[in-house]
Amino acid sequence: MNARPTTSPKTFHVKSFGCQMNVYDGDRMAELMAAQGMRASDDQYAADLVILNTCHIREKATEKVYSDIGRLRKHGDNPMIAVAGCVAQAEGEEIIRRAKVDVVVGPQAYHNLPGLVARASRGEAALDTDMPVDLKFGQLPARRRVPPSAFLTVQEGCDKFCTYCVVPYTRGAEVSRPLAAIVDEAKALVDAGAKEITLLGQNVNAWEDDGRALHDLIAALDRLPGLARIRYTTSHPNDMRDGLIAAHRDVAKLMPFLHLPVQAGSDRILKAMNRSHSRDSYLRLLDRMRAARPDIALSGDFIVGFPGETEEDFAQTLSLVDAVGYAQAFSFKYSPRPGTPAATMADQVPPDVMDDRLQRLQAALNRDQAAFNAATVGRRCEVLLERKGKLEGQLIGKSPWLQSVHLVGNAAIGDLVEVKIVEAGANSVMGERVARLGS
Repeated sequence: MNARPTTSPKTFHVKSFGCQMNVYDGDRMAELMAAQGMRASDDQYAADLVILNTCHIREKATEKVYSDIGRLRKHGDNPMIAVAGCVAQAEGEEIIRRAKVDVVVGPQAYHNLPGLVARASRGEAALDTDMPVDLKFGQLPARRRVPPSAFLTVQEGCDKFCTYCVVPYTRGAEVSRPLAAIVDEAKALVDAGAKEITLLGQNVNAWEDDGRALHDLIAALDRLPGLARIRYTTSHPNDMRDGLIAAHRDVAKLMPFLHLPVQAGSDRILKAMNRSHSRDSYLRLLDRMRAARPDIALSGDFIVGFPGETEEDFAQTLSLVDAVGYAQAFSFKYSPRPGTPAATMADQVPPDVMDDRLQRLQAALNRDQAAFNAATVGRRCEVLLERKGKLEGQLIGKSPWLQSVHLVGNAAIGDLVEVKIVEAGANSVMGERVARLGS
């Protein structure tokens, strides 16, 4: 442990990596430190305290953390360094031993961050990777000002134990927040400026509270005045209940977008991954979703090069992509994670083979995303404006189908405006403002 000054840090910087839940956690950590009277700094090298909120999903994530720590030590003014998130949970004391950081805190314990920082300021050990049964959320400060589109964690952890995944080990078992607490936080988000809320969870559609499921939570949020849009991610195919499918038909605020990872198109590989669904059951589920909401945009996750994957297995993944026609998707090369069953499986796929398959898969996914965007040209829809664009007077927002929409016109960040999509690109679309529907 480094010797720290006796004074507590006055400024802080949070740097988050990885998933949307990490973004949410990073925002909450920032609120925690601000509640202690500290000021946020945009410059990580000028801050007294730097919090690295880490992700452990991909290979070399741990080494990236050590590289970031090295840069901070070289360029910063001897900042206090806190490592948070999933790498902190996985590595624990090893980070302190190897990198001599000041604070290590896991994703279920970051509500204790102010106390850990105080201990580090006194030169004491500051490590907390406990996964307490009592949730951290009740100990976090009230939400204040938030973006037009805000994240809200409703469920954490995973009980699925896919053979490639570290999440059950770094985030723990599935735990759901109480409905009343979620609704209270959603009200606070709306009061702070949010018009859209994305419900987050490692398996968000596994959320439950006293017999109520995710569609019941969505129905409760649908009644909130001032909330215009609801989204959720990330879902597991085995937790898509009838009520949730029906909600896409019945709840106008629930956006026509579904991110539903499949990971592979081969039943043999799906079984080796312990995915608990088949190619056919996944496709039949998507058919039911489209029957309930014909304009729904579909998104997915894919892993290429899982141990034992043959060219025939990969061909089945490509054929599944052809069958679905994803509006967008994420694809990765298999990355062995220490401690997971897949890391020691036989028949690890050579890197050059993985590279080739990833290129072919991404070509197919990019083709379909471009086709989806092109098919929306001429549609009228509401766009929630979220940030400024690169051009003078340009604003960027999201369509109901989660497309980035570029718009030039008389509007402001946070506005919900009616647009006509007039041009499509590979990764975004252009919109023109029009009179509101029905006017």
